[in-house]
Amino acid sequence: MPRASDEPDLDAVDRNILAELQDDGRMTNVELASAPPCLRRVRRLEEGGIIRGYHADIDPVALGWEVTFFALVGLESQKQAVLDGFEALATSWPEVRECHMIRGGGDFLLRLVARDTAHENELTGRLTAAPAVMRVQTLQTIRTAKDAAGVPIG
Repeated sequence: MPRASDEPDLDAVDRNILAELQDDGRMTNVELASAPPCLRRVRRLEEGGIIRGYHADIDPVALGWEVTFFALVGLESQKQAVLDGFEALATSWPEVRECHMIRGGGDFLLRLVARDTAHENELTGRLTAAPAVMRVQTLQTIRTAKDAAGVPIG
């Protein structure tokens, strides 16, 4: 994947395509622009790893996932095997929707969903009991003012 230091060579049309698809991933090539040139550009952006995939934005509450919470997890060691082991465990749980290794204040930040507070407590207990976990701090979401996918394109 490209990093900021080796940003890919994107022109204004590429950036417009990315912005439009990020806002509406179901947009057709015809809606984007003239079909053949646009399709070639989209394929190039996909092959270059800039477009990583497409997904539907699902309302979690509509499917019974009432609680969103974050967990700040501190491990007893930062040895690579311990970090890799925790990461493998956390990413195997379907309730873990994001898993970030972080710097400062902990080792991992997770975003999880739960059906209710009892399920949240069960997940927190599983995290606390996981191998090499020293501490878990959970933060329950009260309201989400912004949940934007992707990145600013400009």
